[in-house]
Amino acid sequence: MKRIVVGVSGASGMPYARNLLGQLAVREGVEVHLIVSRGARRVYAREGGDPAELTAHADVVYDPDDLGAAPASGSFPTAGMVVVPASATTVGKLAAGIADNLLLRAAYVHLKERRPLVVVPREAPLPEVTLEALLKLARAGAVILPASPGFYHRPETIDDLLGFVSQRILDHLGLEGDGARWGG
Repeated sequence: MKRIVVGVSGASGMPYARNLLGQLAVREGVEVHLIVSRGARRVYAREGGDPAELTAHADVVYDPDDLGAAPASGSFPTAGMVVVPASATTVGKLAAGIADNLLLRAAYVHLKERRPLVVVPREAPLPEVTLEALLKLARAGAVILPASPGFYHRPETIDDLLGFVSQRILDHLGLEGDGARWGG
């Protein structure tokens, strides 16, 4: 069983989180542990969704303020974590080592334990301070994977675009997907 932690922070781009969670939910041998920040719940509602759409795809859902929950500990084994979308605030705090909620603590644990951590920023444009924070995270071992879909697979729907980004995330978590690939 591969245990994957998904953190959803308060940046615009909730369809990326929903698409990834949907793809993870249909995979055999994958257990999804979900942390949705308070800001993410507000943004999700603003973007026309019900946050229950996210939690429906998770095996375990955590209170984002519960710093005593399992993902806060390095002794809780996982195959990796993704933060999608990653707000600039989340990126900045994580780069500074601030872990004042469960999402940040779990991401911090993945860095310190040298486990895969995929950070999916969705803001644009990126000011220098955010670029520096992203560089710091990359140097600490995180994969920085902007929510920037490709077009060589000739997408026809929004789900095709979302699926492209989800496929790249799955690749970095060591999970095979059936999404768009160059030359195929």
